[in-house]
Amino acid sequence: HLSAAPPPPLQSPTRSSTPSSMALRTVARTATTTARRAVGARSVATLPDLPYGYGELEPVISGEIMELHHSKHHNTYVTNLNVATEKLAEATEKGDVTTIVQMQAAIKFNGGGHLNHSIFWQNLAPPSKGGGGEPDGELAALINAKFGSFDAMKTQLSGSTVAVQGSGWGWLGYDKATNSVAIATCPNQDPLEATTGLVPLFGIDVWEHAYYLDYKNVRPDYVNAIWELANWEDVAARLAAAK
Repeated sequence: HLSAAPPPPLQSPTRSSTPSSMALRTVARTATTTARRAVGARSVATLPDLPYGYGELEPVISGEIMELHHSKHHNTYVTNLNVATEKLAEATEKGDVTTIVQMQAAIKFNGGGHLNHSIFWQNLAPPSKGGGGEPDGELAALINAKFGSFDAMKTQLSGSTVAVQGSGWGWLGYDKATNSVAIATCPNQDPLEATTGLVPLFGIDVWEHAYYLDYKNVRPDYVNAIWELANWEDVAARLAAAK
């Protein structure tokens, strides 16, 4: 019997046939960078357009305030939220728990500022585009069931909002558990739903940058005037979406 031919000798790997450790590290870094960019791309917040011109809410809110409030203040929250989100993604990949914890406060503040203002702009409308008046339908029914009347709700929300210490927000929110509306206030830029469980329906911003150029330090005048711009159609749509 003929014996089988012996297998060919194994060749020693050459430098050109095996990736170097440096090349592997380059590939890993590229993959990590790509992943970070993908995370960043998914999480980028943007400044929303207003559904009206800066001057259309006058005389309740001046065009000057609206332009500063929207293009400067809100835009800063958006910018800082994106920076904090990217840093959180990087820290999470590295397992950097200290930075992960540090980023929570920045995301809460700037993310809350972005959420709150995005609602606030839609909650308002010039009288020529439906602002002011009173709600109707299910929204009105829930308000009457909880407070007795629209005027009673308006008085209570105005009072609570004026009384916010320092900077913050006054809210009419929806409680899913009880199918009812409720009034709440939040300090700084704390987002209503994330901190109280109430779905935000109508908010009043009482940071001084929202009114100081027009009303100086007389916050009650600003709060009482803003009802002339309340967009109840938007508020009712938020209620319907929350149910």
